[in-house]
Amino acid sequence: MRILVQKFGGTSLSSAEARVRVIHHIRRELDQGYRLAVVVSAMGRRGEPYATDTLLDWIGQNGDNLPVREKDLLLCCGEIISATTLCSLLQNEGITATVLTGAQAGFKTDNHYGNARIVDVRPERVISAWKDAEVVIVTGFQGQTENGDFTTLGRGGSDTSATALGAALHAEIVDIYTDVNGILTADPRLVEDAKPLTVVSYAEICNMAHHGAKVIHPRAVEIAMQAQVPVRVRSTFSDDEGTLVTHPEGFRDIETGIVDRFVTGIAYVSNVTQITVEAREGAYDLQLQVFKAMAQNQISVDFINVTPSGAVYTVFDNDAPRALHVLDEMGYAPRSLSGCAKVSVIGGGINGVPGIMARIVEALTEQEIQILQSADSNTTIWVLVRKEDMVRALRALHAKFELHR
Repeated sequence: MRILVQKFGGTSLSSAEARVRVIHHIRRELDQGYRLAVVVSAMGRRGEPYATDTLLDWIGQNGDNLPVREKDLLLCCGEIISATTLCSLLQNEGITATVLTGAQAGFKTDNHYGNARIVDVRPERVISAWKDAEVVIVTGFQGQTENGDFTTLGRGGSDTSATALGAALHAEIVDIYTDVNGILTADPRLVEDAKPLTVVSYAEICNMAHHGAKVIHPRAVEIAMQAQVPVRVRSTFSDDEGTLVTHPEGFRDIETGIVDRFVTGIAYVSNVTQITVEAREGAYDLQLQVFKAMAQNQISVDFINVTPSGAVYTVFDNDAPRALHVLDEMGYAPRSLSGCAKVSVIGGGINGVPGIMARIVEALTEQEIQILQSADSNTTIWVLVRKEDMVRALRALHAKFELHR
């Protein structure tokens, strides 16, 4: 049995025209002989009637005091509306379909409401449903605790639902449909000559997603990588196959010279604040005390540089006042620089290649952009710059590594 999982995001379902395209993609794959599981998100974006953010705004206008468990009950409604709407349209087209909630489809989660983690997927009911329906539509973004409470999986949760279901069903492939035609070398809104990528590794796209690229959720990629399920990122509004995400061994012959592609793409995260804390003389536990305090106050930290004399790290701008207050209360005298951006150069071929950092520094120096901080890993080099320099930095690095080609 050939199984394919399709996931359609909010923009793919938000208009009648888009829903016609969704049905087109479903019919095409049925004609290819696939058993289809279709995972859906809530329709549209903030302001549209059934979007997740619209539902959250509704609570804000009506007491703004809904407990997290009950908030998840409400948010599950958005995907149910999408799923039942699509089911009705498919039935009208002569395609038999049925709807399962995340709970009915076998998604078991922990009880971290609002950002639950999938602990198991038991897809027996999905498999059974194919006896009577050509298409099984599953509500993404949601699951159920062992106690029977509904949970939601956090931002990007429908992507995670799709790859987790694909893994559980041993699907041939998972297609993630969105409003862009695959994964690009950079954000096309900021870098005009950004190019689509035919194929990327799990590690590359996971790093791109972690460091600002919003095409697919990193947790979804991690699940696909663990299960070795290929993923395609495609446009709802095109028949192009988009970008294939797989193991490097899976695409050596697909794209000539792929092994020599040192840099895959450029990503960014804006609106961050750099915090510098210097150790008092004779104090050797600064790092422990600082990062323990950040964790206790639920302040996410990033871009960490630790030295014997202190620590430098970043937080989001909206967390910075609280972080600085905590440090002041501890008796430190932190320095901060708000309005920064983290720019990441990502590529599976970076590790061990001399000259990559030199080219980054050269590209930014040529544009008179100051590097405030840097760090690296096997697949990524990060630089911190001022936010007003971010777009020029993205374009300069994109050009320096000739990603437009």
